[in-house]
Amino acid sequence: MKRALLIGAAALVFTSGMAIAAPESLLPPGFDKPAPAPVVRPVAPVAAPTAVSPAQGGSVSSPVVQPLPGVAASGVPGAVLPSNFPSIAQIENMSPDEIDELLGLKPKFDIPPGARRSLQQVGVISREEGGFPARAVAGQPAALVRAALGATKHPLVSRWGHILLRRTLASRLDAPQGMDPVEFAALRAAALNRMGEGYVARALVQDIDSSNYNSALTNAAFDAYVLTGDIVGLCPVARLKGDIRKDGEWKMVQAICRSYAGDGRQAARDLDIALSRGTAPRIDVLLAKRYAGAAAEGGQAVNIEWNDVRELNPWRYSLAVTLGIEVPDSLRNGAGAWYDRMGALSPALPLGIRAASADRAAGEGILSSAAMVDLYSQIYSMSEIEGDVAQRAALLREAYVAQDPDDRIQAIRDLWGSATPDYGRLVLTAYAAARITPSKDLEADAPLLIASMLSAGLDRNAMRWASVVPQGSAGWAMLALAQNRQDSTVGQSAVNSFFDDDSSAGQRKAQFLLAGLAGLGRLDEGDTRSLSESHSVNLARESSWSRMITRAAEANNPALVAMLAGLGMQGDKWEMMTARQLYYIVRSLDRVGLSAEARMIAAEAVARG
Repeated sequence: MKRALLIGAAALVFTSGMAIAAPESLLPPGFDKPAPAPVVRPVAPVAAPTAVSPAQGGSVSSPVVQPLPGVAASGVPGAVLPSNFPSIAQIENMSPDEIDELLGLKPKFDIPPGARRSLQQVGVISREEGGFPARAVAGQPAALVRAALGATKHPLVSRWGHILLRRTLASRLDAPQGMDPVEFAALRAAALNRMGEGYVARALVQDIDSSNYNSALTNAAFDAYVLTGDIVGLCPVARLKGDIRKDGEWKMVQAICRSYAGDGRQAARDLDIALSRGTAPRIDVLLAKRYAGAAAEGGQAVNIEWNDVRELNPWRYSLAVTLGIEVPDSLRNGAGAWYDRMGALSPALPLGIRAASADRAAGEGILSSAAMVDLYSQIYSMSEIEGDVAQRAALLREAYVAQDPDDRIQAIRDLWGSATPDYGRLVLTAYAAARITPSKDLEADAPLLIASMLSAGLDRNAMRWASVVPQGSAGWAMLALAQNRQDSTVGQSAVNSFFDDDSSAGQRKAQFLLAGLAGLGRLDEGDTRSLSESHSVNLARESSWSRMITRAAEANNPALVAMLAGLGMQGDKWEMMTARQLYYIVRSLDRVGLSAEARMIAAEAVARG
């Protein structure tokens, strides 16, 4: 319709004039008769100007006429059009967005002025909801915050470190001094995406009006919406700022949004052009066509075949999952951690597939213990689900409700599966472990039971086992770190006993114990020096990162300390953490009032080291 109107307007521009029929009067009889004209006294005629020929040296006079708007003084319509104004043929090939751009109809805002949101505090959770104070980093240098968040490019090795950093990044915060609030939001959302927290990142970018988006925030939003399988969520930005990206995936997003806006035919044409020009890989365009076809005017059916596809990427996996298209195991197996993080949370996937990915998500801190129990409760209630996942659901129920305590502990052991279980399984059994009565008969199970409880922050339940575990054991080491007593100190001999019995690679667990106790102030300075020298552990060596986190702690800035702690805990395995890093993290967190997080991180390090 818009194209037809523009073509008609252009046609009028290129003609010299047209006849217009007089409108029929709608007034009752008599109302359209004009009143008698007033009598005008005759006025002496004015002599008409004498025309002067060019030969006489003058100029030819002409009536002075005020030109109509949009019409040149010569009276020829269209003379004021720009020289590069498209022809009718070019207009016919334009998309609706291009016509809007040509006519100046493309809006700069998609929200009325009274509904636009302030950029002063952007985030998801306020201080009253558990977030950090709004001014937490407002007085900090922009360069420091930018470096801390921009350099956090990987997930964190610590589950509790992940939980702390997620809470920090999701808080409703003012931007640091000298930083654009949109840039600050983009940095936080990008870091959340890299941590696998797509839903939190999506909520964060949705707190900003589309008209305020820049390139960095658009990229972070794109990653968040792909990670959550919500491509249509990008439509407000794609429609308002279509030229902010030029890549093939963005062009497919625009076509999808056009289809969901009611222009399915144009969307189908755009995707056909993308397919013919190789704008994106064939399978990606076909999935986009299938996604766009789910709208009211979808167009033709699209057959998806994986025969020639050699690998997955986030775009094709996200669309396939959202559309309910089964991805071959040959592509899915070993594809990478990103796909597990998405699979654990995607409501479009079968529960059995979600459970297969849930262990990683729980171990990293994306899923809580309660969320894991909810997932397996749904699996247990669905009789059509069979296999290992159904058996695990039955074992989890047994771990909670079995009448015989021996049956409950055996069910927990079966869920762990080995002497060194996946940490996600310890998260799964945390609340069931808290229901086990401490007993000397279960001394061999105590370390894993304690680690399981501490994975969900159940430190009070874990401390009931203090009388069961012997000094110098793994269970004792975790409790020495996790206990809430500020005045508790540990003797040098007990730490030496743990070193003697530690069989971990490079005695990493014992080194983490030493670093954690020193960071929490539970070792005398003399004992710390003596133990560090005797076991070749250098906790005092400084770096630019250690100096930054120390100064942040001295300034009593918990949010900045949490960001810098996340920077120091990057990695996919605990072998990438050093005792020195753990020492500075635990000490800094404890100094700024985040002692609970410091204790849980230190205990987790011993459990997983």
